[in-house]
Amino acid sequence: MDGKMLARIGAAVFVAVAITATAIEMTRKEEAPASWSSGRAVQARVDPLRDALIRCQALGEDGPRDPACRRAWAENRNRFLAPGARPAERLPDMPSAPRESLTPQPEERNPPMPPPAAPTLTPQLDEAR
Repeated sequence: MDGKMLARIGAAVFVAVAITATAIEMTRKEEAPASWSSGRAVQARVDPLRDALIRCQALGEDGPRDPACRRAWAENRNRFLAPGARPAERLPDMPSAPRESLTPQPEERNPPMPPPAAPTLTPQLDEAR
C-alpha cells in the first residue's frame, strides 16, 4: 500500500465517523435540564436594605446624588466593614505549633561563617606607554 491509498482510506474513515456522530447527535432527544438545588433554604425574610440597593442601582448616574441611596450605601458598608460585624463567619483559630519542633537541635546547627576576605586589587597596566 502506498501513501496516497493510505491517506484516502484514512480520509474515508474520518468522513464516515463524522457522519455517524452527526446522525447520532441529530437523533438525540433534547432532555430538560435537571433543576439544581443549592442546598440552601430560600430566604423568606425580606431585606429592605437589599431592595434599596437594587433601586439605587437602577437609578444609574442619579444614584450618588440621591440621599436615600447614600444612606443605604453607608449602611451596607457598616454591615460588612464594621469590626465584629460578622462574628459567625470568622475563620477558626489555628492550633499553635509545638515549640520543640521550631528550635534547632545541636546537631543541626551550622558552623559560623568566616568573615569575608578583603578584595584584592590587581594592578592596572598602563597601555599608553
